[in-house]
Amino acid sequence: MLTRVKSAVANFMGGIMAGGSNGDHFGGSDLPLKFPYMRPEFLGLSQDEIECSADHIARPILILKETKRLPWATGYAEVINAGKSTLNEDQACCEVMVVKKKPGGSSTPSKTPTAKRRSSLPNGEGLGLRENSDSEGLQFHYWALFDGHAGSGAAVVASKLLQHHIVEQLQDVLDILRNSALLPPTCLGEEPNNTPGSHRALTRAASLRGAAGAPGSPGTPPTRFFTEKKVQHESLVIGAIENAFKEMDSQIEREKAVHSISGGCTALVVVFLLGKLYVGNAGDSRAIIIRNGEIIPMSTEFTPESERQRLQFLGFMQPHLLGNEFTHLEFPRRVQRKEVGKRMLYRDFTMTGWAYKTIEDDDLKFPLIYGEGKKARVMATIGVTRGLGDHDLKVHDSNIYIKPFLSCCPEVRVYHLTQYEHGHDDVLVLGTDGLWDVLSNEEVAEAVTTFLANCDPDDQHRYTMAAQDLVMRARGVLRDRGWRISNDRLGSGDDISVYIIPLFYGNQQP
Repeated sequence: MLTRVKSAVANFMGGIMAGGSNGDHFGGSDLPLKFPYMRPEFLGLSQDEIECSADHIARPILILKETKRLPWATGYAEVINAGKSTLNEDQACCEVMVVKKKPGGSSTPSKTPTAKRRSSLPNGEGLGLRENSDSEGLQFHYWALFDGHAGSGAAVVASKLLQHHIVEQLQDVLDILRNSALLPPTCLGEEPNNTPGSHRALTRAASLRGAAGAPGSPGTPPTRFFTEKKVQHESLVIGAIENAFKEMDSQIEREKAVHSISGGCTALVVVFLLGKLYVGNAGDSRAIIIRNGEIIPMSTEFTPESERQRLQFLGFMQPHLLGNEFTHLEFPRRVQRKEVGKRMLYRDFTMTGWAYKTIEDDDLKFPLIYGEGKKARVMATIGVTRGLGDHDLKVHDSNIYIKPFLSCCPEVRVYHLTQYEHGHDDVLVLGTDGLWDVLSNEEVAEAVTTFLANCDPDDQHRYTMAAQDLVMRARGVLRDRGWRISNDRLGSGDDISVYIIPLFYGNQQP
C-alpha cells in the first residue's frame, strides 16, 4: 500500500493513473473501436486538419468555419492540451432533434435538415435524414460537451449517442408534453383529474386510518385516500434527461465487451424545449448565463470535495467497497502510526464541521478522499465523481473498483428562457474545466461582455469570435516558463472547449 500511495501522490497532477497518455487501447485491447477518434463533426475538419490540430506545442485554436453549421449562430472554439494526453479528450455535439411518433404509438428520433451528416442510434445503426418534420413531432435544440479521461473513447461514444437516448426518453412522454393544459397523469391509462378540490381532503387522523373521511362521518369512502403530488411537465423533461444519462452509461458498460471504449468522461448537456433551457451536468464542466451583466450559475461541479459526504456515506454503508485499504473518515492530513491513541481532528459523513477523535489502527488506512482543490482524488485515483464510463477503473495496482463511487446521474437546472427578453449580448457560456481552472465566472463574464460590446450586433460571427477570444485568454501565450495568461498567471494546460450560445435567438422560436 505504501508504494501505491507514493505512486498516487506523484500522479496527483497527472489525472487518472490507469492507462497511458492516450488510453484508447488500454490494456492492449484488440477490440475494434465503437467510433473512430475525431473532432466535432460541425467543425468540418479534414483528417489532415485534425492531425495538425493535435500540436501540443503550437496549440492552435479551432473555430467554426461556417456559423450556419450550428443553430442560433452559436459560437464554438477549442484547443488541445499542452501534452497531458496524446489526443484532445474533449468532445462536443450540437444538433436540432425531433421526437416523432411512429404509427401505432411508437416514435423514432430524427434530425432536422440542418444536420447534414450521418447519425447513430443507440444501437449503432445509421438513421436516414427526413426532409420534412412531422407536424406532430416535438423539436428540441441540443448542445453538449464531454471531457474525457484515461482515453477519448467514452467521450466520443457519448457525443454520438447521448442525444438519441434523450429522444427515446422523451418519446415516452411526448403526448403529455404536447398537452400543457393538463398535468401529467399519475398513472398512465387513467383519466387525468386536474380540477382543484376534486378530492375531499382528509384529516390527519382519518388519513392514518385510511378512513372514509372526517372522524364520525357516515359518508362513503372516497376513491383515493391520500392527496396526490402535482408533477409539472418540466419534471418529466428533467426525468428524461436523467434516465438518458443512466442509459448511456449502461450502454457503454455493455458495449465494452465488444468494442474498445477507453476511460470515462464528464458530460454537460443543454436542451432547449418548449421555451425552457434544461442544463444537465455530471462532472466538473460548468455553465453560466450572462444576462444584462448579471451572472446566473447553471451548474455545479461534482468533485471529491463537493461530494465528500455522499462518498463517505457509501463507504460507511458498504465498507467492502473500500477493500480494507481505505477509511471513509477524513483527516486534515495522513495519520501516522505514532499518533495512534492521540486525539486528532476528523470528519464523518454526518458532519460539515470538524471534531476530535481518538486515533485507532483503522485510521491509518489511506483516506477515501485525499487532497484539496484540483488535487483532491477519490481513492488516490480520479478527480471527478460524476460522469459516464470508467467501469473498469481500479485503484492503482489493486483489484478495488472505483465505479461504485462514481455517479452517472446529472444535476439538471431549468431556465425559463421565454419569460425574459434577451439582448444580443445575453449568452449561455459552456466550458470544460480547462477554462474554469484559470478563469473565474466574473472574468469570463467580463471578457465575453467586453468583446461582444465591440462587435456589430448583426454579425453572426461575433459569438464564435468571442469563444475564440475566451479560449485564447485561458490558454495564454507560450513563454519561457510555460503558458501564461494575464498578470503572468499560469495558463491552462488542459484541453479547453467553449460554447457561447446567444439567448436572443431563443426568444424567436415558435
